[in-house]
Parts: sequence; structure tokens; C-alpha cells
Amino acid sequence: MRTIYGFIYTLRPYERGIQETLGKYSGYKQPGLGFQLPLVHITRVRDVREHTMDIHPQAVITKDNVEIMVDGIMWVRPTIEEEAIKKTFYNIDDWKRAIVQLAMTNLRQEFGDLTLDESLVARETIATNLQRVLNTYAVEWGLTVSKVEIRLIDPPEDIKKAMHKQKTAEQERRSMRLLATGEFEAAEQQKLAIIQRAEGEREAVIQVAQGKAEAIRLVNEAAEQYFIGNAQVLKKLEMVENSLRDNAKIVITEHGIHPTLLLGNLPVAVSNGNGAKLIKTE
Repeated sequence: MRTIYGFIYTLRPYERGIQETLGKYSGYKQPGLGFQLPLVHITRVRDVREHTMDIHPQAVITKDNVEIMVDGIMWVRPTIEEEAIKKTFYNIDDWKRAIVQLAMTNLRQEFGDLTLDESLVARETIATNLQRVLNTYAVEWGLTVSKVEIRLIDPPEDIKKAMHKQKTAEQERRSMRLLATGEFEAAEQQKLAIIQRAEGEREAVIQVAQGKAEAIRLVNEAAEQYFIGNAQVLKKLEMVENSLRDNAKIVITEHGIHPTLLLGNLPVAVSNGNGAKLIKTE
């Protein structure tokens, strides 16, 4: 804030002011050139830009009775309307200090409603709630809280060590879980490969067996087609050979040869009406 006592003054684009005449409010001043009577008029000027303000570090007690250090930052500006500018001068003595103290008080309340674990993951929620509460009061001072951010949430050293151990243990469990999952998937893939290989070998065995069966079938068909007649001829020749070995004679007909068995010196001939001839013995 600055106060103008001179005859001529200028307000910058980011400034708004009020004029007092003999100690009473007499007008709202906007950017530009202005005139006033010294000793009669006084012009008070307010910077209406965003003001970056720190919420000082402080110890707060969480819902589960853990003391932590927290701080934050907020952006506050005087509202540019005439009534709001008047409130910044007449409703509060030091609006910057007032808004910071209000923020610190309500920050303690916000963390007091949460446990430590909840506090560590609720920065945005705490900031949003704090901004809403601050604006509820700040409007009476002609102010607007544009944004609030929580910068620091610092637990005690013993709590941080315990949290670090818990995080390390969780990471190890996660690693073991991933390793076990990988081994299980590898075993499943290996089992699938074995099954596929067994299926391939089974198919190969089936194909070989089918090939052998087909070969046997072809041999049987060939034997039935080509070997039966030859077998009969071979059987006849075998009988002739046996007959000749026993001093037998044979009968030759137009249909082939027929063995004849001789008993002593009497010939016995087989006559089947096909023109058989008798062969005598010596």
C-alpha cells in the first residue's frame, strides 16, 4: 500500500485506490492521472496483483497423534471492485499477515482430521479445503485466495525410517511376486512345448504305422492277386517230386500232370475222362 498526499498523482494499471476528504471516504480511484488538494485529500493505493505468500512451517498433530512438520504457499489478491478495495483498508489492518495466520490455523485443523497415512496422500484435498475455508473469511477483507499448495509434509525421523523399511519390504515382495510369475509362465511355456513335441511324435508314429499298414495291405493284395495260382503249381510240383521219390509214375493230360501211385508191379492209373494215359513200370 502507498499513500499519496501531493496535488498530482498517477495510478498504474495494476493499482486501485480510495480517496479520503478530511478523514472520510470520498471516492474510488482507478488507473490514470488524478488531482487532489493537499491537506484536504489523501489517496490510498492498493496493488491488486496476485501476491505470493508463504504459509510458514509449523508442527501439526495428525488424527493418530503423530507430530509432523508442514508448510505451504498461497496466491492472494485484493478484489478490484470498489467495495472490496474499501474492505482491504477499513475491515482489516494488515491483510497479508491476517491471511497468513488464518491459513496456518486452518492448516492445523485440516491435518488434525486425517491420519498420517491419509495426510501423505491428500495434498490436493487439503489444499482445496484450505482454499475454500480461506475464501469464506477473506471475502470480508476484500480478498480472493486464488490457489493454495501444500509444499512440505515431514514426519519424524523414526516414522520415516519405519516407512522406508516398509517400502523396501513391499518392493522385495513385489520383486518376488514378479519372479514367481515369470518362473510360472516359463514352466507353462515349457510344458506347452513338451505337449506340442509329444503331439508331433505321436502324429509321426501314427503316420509310420499307417504307412506300414498300407504296405502290408498292398503286399496282401499282391499275394492274393499274383501268388495263389503259382502256389498251386508249386504244390503240384512238390507232389510230383514226392511221388517220383517213392518210385511212382505220373499221368500227363491236356490239363497238366497228375501223380500216379504204383502198388508193387501193378500200375494204378488215374483216369478222369480227360484222355489220361497209363504209364507202365519197368
